[in-house]
Amino acid sequence: MKLHHTAEPVAGPLTGIDRLIRNVQTGRFERSLSALTAAGALVTAAEIFLEHDKASFGNKWMWVPVALGPVGAAAGVAGVFSRRMAKTALPVASAAIVANGLQGTWLHLRGVRQKPGGLSNLRYNLEMGPPLFAPLLVTLVGGMGLLASVLRREP
Repeated sequence: MKLHHTAEPVAGPLTGIDRLIRNVQTGRFERSLSALTAAGALVTAAEIFLEHDKASFGNKWMWVPVALGPVGAAAGVAGVFSRRMAKTALPVASAAIVANGLQGTWLHLRGVRQKPGGLSNLRYNLEMGPPLFAPLLVTLVGGMGLLASVLRREP
C-alpha cells in the first residue's frame, strides 16, 4: 500500500493544528500571543499579590513580580495594536518578567533551604515552604511575550 502526501492544503475550513500553523505562517498568531501575554501577566500578578500578601511581603523583592504584571500587560496590549511595540516594549517587559521569574525561583529555593531540616527534609519543606515552581510559571508568561516579539506579524 502506497501512501500519498500532497503539498496542497486540504480544501474546506481549517481546524485545530492546521489553523494554528496557518496563523503562525501568516503572522496572525503574533497578535494572539501578545494578548495572551497581557492576560497571563495580569492573572499571575494578581495571584502573586495574594500569595505574597499572605507572607506579609516579608522581602522587598516580593513586590517586583506584582509591579511587573501591569507592565507586561500594558506591553502585551500595546503589542496587539502596534507592530513597533510588539518588537520593542514587549520583549523588554517580557525579558524583565523572565529574569524576575528566575530570580524568584532562586529566592524560593533559598526559602525552602532555610526551613528546618533544609534540603534533607525536602518533601516537607517543599510542601510547607514557598512554592518552588510558581516563579517558573511567571517565566512562561515572559517567554510567551518573547516568542510573540520574534514571530512574524501579519501585514
